[in-house]
Amino acid sequence: MTRIDTIPADGTTAVTVRGLVKHYGATKALDGVDLDVREGTVLGVLGPNGAGKTTLVRCLSTLILPDAGTAVVAGFDVVKQPRQLRRTIGLTGQYASVDEKLAGWENLYMIGRLLDLPRPAARKRADELLERFSLTEAAKKPVLQYSGGMRRRLDLAASMIGQPAVLYLDEPTTGLDPRTRNEVWAEVKRMVADGVTVLLTTQYMEEAEQLASELTVIDRGRVVAGGKVDELKAKVGGRTLEIRPSDPGQLPEMARALSETGLDGIAGSQIHDGMLFVPILADVQLTAVIGLLGGRGFDIAHIGTHLPSLDEVFLAITGEKASEQSDGTPTDAQLKGAAA
Repeated sequence: MTRIDTIPADGTTAVTVRGLVKHYGATKALDGVDLDVREGTVLGVLGPNGAGKTTLVRCLSTLILPDAGTAVVAGFDVVKQPRQLRRTIGLTGQYASVDEKLAGWENLYMIGRLLDLPRPAARKRADELLERFSLTEAAKKPVLQYSGGMRRRLDLAASMIGQPAVLYLDEPTTGLDPRTRNEVWAEVKRMVADGVTVLLTTQYMEEAEQLASELTVIDRGRVVAGGKVDELKAKVGGRTLEIRPSDPGQLPEMARALSETGLDGIAGSQIHDGMLFVPILADVQLTAVIGLLGGRGFDIAHIGTHLPSLDEVFLAITGEKASEQSDGTPTDAQLKGAAA
């Protein structure tokens, strides 16, 4: 699968966030977050559990008020113009928010009417989205009978009823099987192809690479890194040179040769699965390593380079594995209780 979003030449920004702060008691869920999302692209927001991703989405979708900072989405101020903003955005949270007792079509029609679509327009939009998300055959079945993947697709369809300019996807494929996840990815790509701007929070590195043109990494409520996928990978340690000799018995001798000349860098080379791995920080080092090994008569069967994986980048930037701690964000149930 390949990404289909591109960064516009004019760099038009659909979402602009500056200094966003949100507290829950003594917990600072957001601590001065800055980010930009360009029109017609996907910005992936990565971070361990409790980093503040969901709090960010809830602030930008007017579900909660930030304590400080500014955010402008699709030309509307999140705090000063919430009613106008809600007509231009869509949101798919971590869990399907559709009514299980209603049929799929009834859910979409109801949302259309809540968005003030005339009855004929609401019916037409519900039919269109059910067909687009391959749910037409299940249109009259209660959502209670839907599989997890079908509910997620219906939830995505619900977020598209109002034809939003900006769509928030908060870990949209959590708990889905690989096939259903691919189906959701395909739908997201179609949305972006139609001109929708997407802010995607995720902990799936493959998902971020598949969908996002740029990434922002949040940890403990702060933005700790940002840029394109390859740019982030380059920041974390550059490339790794992979060398497989024709005679595996030469591996220790090759490693010693690089160590004696200092060409293996501070981190040093590693031997694993019949290959020598050498961290490379510059092209001149790569050329010197190959020249040294060739000059000393080592017979090389394979040589190649690769950037670190996005998982390695994530762990290097955040400094730890994702934790299970909460950032203090109220759950959906708590929010509903407060609203009641």
